[in-house]
Amino acid sequence: MPSAKPAARSDLRLLPRFAAWLDNQIETLYPGGFALVMATGVISNALFVEGSRAISDLFFLANALAFLWLAVLTVLRALRFPRALWSDLTNPRHVFSFFTLVASSSVFGESLDLRAFSAAAFDLWLFALAAWFALIYFSFAVLTFLNAEHGADVVHGGWLLAIVGTESLAVLGTAVAPATASIRPAVFVLAHMLWGVGIGLYAIYMTLFIQRIFFFKIGPDDLTPALWVIMGAAAISANAGSTLILTDTGTRFLQVMLPFIDGVTLSLWAWATLWIPVLLIFGVWKHHFRGIPLTYTPLLWSIVFPLGMYSVATQRLSLASSLSGLQDVSHAMLWIAVAAWAASTAALAVASWQSFREFSRGRRRAF
Repeated sequence: MPSAKPAARSDLRLLPRFAAWLDNQIETLYPGGFALVMATGVISNALFVEGSRAISDLFFLANALAFLWLAVLTVLRALRFPRALWSDLTNPRHVFSFFTLVASSSVFGESLDLRAFSAAAFDLWLFALAAWFALIYFSFAVLTFLNAEHGADVVHGGWLLAIVGTESLAVLGTAVAPATASIRPAVFVLAHMLWGVGIGLYAIYMTLFIQRIFFFKIGPDDLTPALWVIMGAAAISANAGSTLILTDTGTRFLQVMLPFIDGVTLSLWAWATLWIPVLLIFGVWKHHFRGIPLTYTPLLWSIVFPLGMYSVATQRLSLASSLSGLQDVSHAMLWIAVAAWAASTAALAVASWQSFREFSRGRRRAF
């Protein structure tokens, strides 16, 4: 009996410590945190298409909880720490990270559409589209008018997330269009337009990126996991192209574009494939030859999502091109993505516990 009282007191002390720690986490919430939802969602969708429905549903449930949790934290941050949120929005290094909200909404919307929740998927597409319109102009205004000489550059700015968000809207828009009745042709046209805009942005980005890494000094800090979005952006663009090819729009104007979409989609998939060994070389150079330890960072989800998206893009390209051999490539990459997801989830759990312990020790006197 006497031992129960100290334990109860310890539990009571733990609650305010946890509340204070959570408050700190909300204030410093990484604006690209929705990449976790993107990564989990794309794996769920890939498993669903492959027929692994039970495992897919587990990922779907985990993703729904993660999406809701991050949405609540974001709203609380806007209400309780508006200055911190505004600081990220007006920071050229961080503003493009907010496109993870667009992409995660679209990826989760696709999960809903696969499960026949078409109305909810369409609502999420409208939300993501509205967020995209707000962010696309705001982010480029921040980059144009607030970027200092040594501020965000093409390596650190996370600019490719704008492309991922754009292409995710094309994918989900194509999926929900058949159920939109009278506005169906307009949704299909907009999906094709967004696909083209994403490709244009990707061409601009890659020109700047190649110039940056070839003609300026690159250090270990420049090679972050976010660079995997180079491959992911190409993969989701190929995925969007394959989705357009596989969908009967019923509009002659769009049908005549198919030969162009065929060629560009294959080229984008090839480009995504080309980058995988390069990105692996970057990682080996940074962590093995330069001795930088591999630790948890929210940017790790920027590796998981491209791996999962490459699997989905390869699977859809195999259907669009009738190249059945690509199914094996898709299957192999899917389970690599699942392994990366599991490792990142474990690292997140460990990092969260360590963060809480360090925070508690630092504030021990306050309690």
